[in-house]
Amino acid sequence: MATVQGHRLTYRYRERQRLTVKRVLRSLLYSLFLIFHPNDAFWDLKYERRGNVPAASIILGLVVLGYIFTRQSLGFIFNPVDLTKLNIVTEMASVLVPFFLWCIVNWSLTTLMSGKGTLRDIYIASAFALTPLIIVNIPVTIVSNVLILEEGPFIAVLAVMATLWSGLLLFIGTMVTHEYDTTKTAFTCVLIVAGMTAVLFLAILFFSLLNQAYVFAKSVYREILFR
Repeated sequence: MATVQGHRLTYRYRERQRLTVKRVLRSLLYSLFLIFHPNDAFWDLKYERRGNVPAASIILGLVVLGYIFTRQSLGFIFNPVDLTKLNIVTEMASVLVPFFLWCIVNWSLTTLMSGKGTLRDIYIASAFALTPLIIVNIPVTIVSNVLILEEGPFIAVLAVMATLWSGLLLFIGTMVTHEYDTTKTAFTCVLIVAGMTAVLFLAILFFSLLNQAYVFAKSVYREILFR
């Protein structure tokens, strides 16, 4: 009897896992629809549950990996980065810190401005909005290794296009998630960027003061120790 129950529990667990994987894969495929039909798709992400946190996290992870790949593997005649000084942790932080700052400041401000989106909704919409960075930048990085110097503007144009595309999707995602009109969304985005700047400034100031306090305490300790 115990063996039969064990088999049933194992089957149910595997079935739940299978359904979870299917939902995540469907959500990832939906990101391809979203980049061309953002208004409908962002609405579906929130109200039809077409998006989920695991899928959003996978997209964010691919964006980070794609950024690192571009920094490392862009054609050497187009890549100004000194690969011997490339720090993977710093490169990851340069994507993740702005992203999570955007989500947190977005949620903090829109909560006070009658926004309809939760932190989960903001995280999912923001991650899905970055899909063009994966679709454009990774193939461009690969192709850059067979291009000549005169074809460099082609890379720059596509990189700018991917960034603007993602920026537009981020704008529309904010508008749909919080049920704002265009004017209020634009104003909100300006406030979010200002809030991100303020948070970064305060964080840098805090760590600078912390470092100075550490240096001062260390110097006092040495003075006491050697007297």
